[in-house]
Amino acid sequence: MTSPGSSPSPTGAEPSHRRLDARRNHEKIIAAARELFGEHGLQVTVPQVAERAGVGRATVYRSYPSKDDLILALAREQLQALERLTLTALDSTDAYQGLRDYVPELFERLAHDRVLATVFFEARLSPASHLLDLVGRLVEAAIPSGRIRADADQLDVRVVLCGTVRQLIALDQWDPALWRRYGEMVLNAFHP
Repeated sequence: MTSPGSSPSPTGAEPSHRRLDARRNHEKIIAAARELFGEHGLQVTVPQVAERAGVGRATVYRSYPSKDDLILALAREQLQALERLTLTALDSTDAYQGLRDYVPELFERLAHDRVLATVFFEARLSPASHLLDLVGRLVEAAIPSGRIRADADQLDVRVVLCGTVRQLIALDQWDPALWRRYGEMVLNAFHP
């Protein structure tokens, strides 16, 4: 009779060993996805991620039922940090100064993370769409200062800000100084 701790599982692997393998696979999947999305953008497929990670497609799909789930796993922490940054700017006693401080920081962060930048400009995933709504509220809150166009709205934020981000990505421009420059241009576009 074997002791309970030494009894192999039906598949022949110890439960703790399976958990360790699953954790290693998860880390390989995330690393491969980050590399591939960073190199080629979000058009990368799940099978390409699985191949780069050295795991089967089913292994990826077990943790991430859709490509969007995988993308969100990569961008979740950064989106949460951007949401906190946006809420802090919204809570500023001077909404214009909050916006003025926020946009360069936003562009700085997007310049360093291709996945985040793409998720942000596409705004098709709920956290990114919510974030853009908050940025729109920030722009609208700054209107009474007289330093933002009175007719600025959510659509303007999506067209001007996201359009700029999209073009920088499409042109494969990742120099943070260039992103900061365009962040300033975005701010200037909202001036009366």
